[in-house]
Amino acid sequence: MRRVNGLAAICRAVGGVAVAPSAPGNHAHQHHRLFQAALFSTTSNNNSSARSHWFSNNSISGDESARAAARTVAGTMLFSVAATTLGEEVHAKEPVQSKFRPKDVVLYQYEACPFCNKVKAFLDYYDIPYKVVEVNPINKKEIKWSEYKKVPILMVDGEPMVDSSDIIDKLTKKIHPDVSTDSVVEDNEEKKWRGWVDNHLVHILSPNIYRSASEALESFDYITSHGNFSFTERIPAKYAGAAAMYFVSKKLKKKYNITDERAALYKAAESWIDALNGQEFLGGTKPNLADLAVYGVLRPIRYLKSGRDMVEHTRIGDWYSRMENAVGVSSKIQA
Repeated sequence: MRRVNGLAAICRAVGGVAVAPSAPGNHAHQHHRLFQAALFSTTSNNNSSARSHWFSNNSISGDESARAAARTVAGTMLFSVAATTLGEEVHAKEPVQSKFRPKDVVLYQYEACPFCNKVKAFLDYYDIPYKVVEVNPINKKEIKWSEYKKVPILMVDGEPMVDSSDIIDKLTKKIHPDVSTDSVVEDNEEKKWRGWVDNHLVHILSPNIYRSASEALESFDYITSHGNFSFTERIPAKYAGAAAMYFVSKKLKKKYNITDERAALYKAAESWIDALNGQEFLGGTKPNLADLAVYGVLRPIRYLKSGRDMVEHTRIGDWYSRMENAVGVSSKIQA
């Protein structure tokens, strides 16, 4: 309890610079960067200065580890069982002609960033091999070369691309250059729902994954274990980040006029399924860019309590399983 109370000092100004007094070599600007990295869902994709990390569910120790493992298995089954019982075959991957396939693709990312995962869903679906460079959210040394200091940054054959939606638009044109302009223009529904992902769905998820102190802690346990943190950064980042984002999530809930975060999440999931209008995907028999966007930003929360609850209480599980099957395995290669 003493540790938590001490860390509460970092939240004296919610949404401002968070400082963990006990962190070795701590500096205010370092923690500000850390919480900027965590706060990915506070604005739209086009003008985000702060967005929210979403993380997988990790256990801590002992009996809790066993319980968490059981919950993870249950969550995985909820998301995956429909894929094994579908009456119709879903064809994984969308082929790209080799002459149009980028030859060197490098993604600068945070592992749990929803917008980075949106780009990865596109790359995986089109089977475009890519390397990943995990960015340290405190010093961002991996992107010192770039004037753009956010992620994702995608280097495509030496050309930097930024902003997830813009990256996907440019890649779509790059891999389909022989398609007429009229043919690649999005229909109204696809455009509408891609905007909905960036401007609505991401704002609902942050208050959900940081809803309680325990959910915030399990989230930061994952990011500090899988992100690019030094040994001395890991522990203070975990506890300071969890404490800060727990309080920040309350501010986000108020900012976006969310009364019940779980109810808002369930409503969003049901709205998306309604939009399918009985089809397998919004794109019909195969995913379109809106399907990939929704799937991409949801993928990092699939083992979180919020993700498990969403599947249990809404109809989204079958669609998610179809997307999981269609997107297939990762196209990531070793850097």
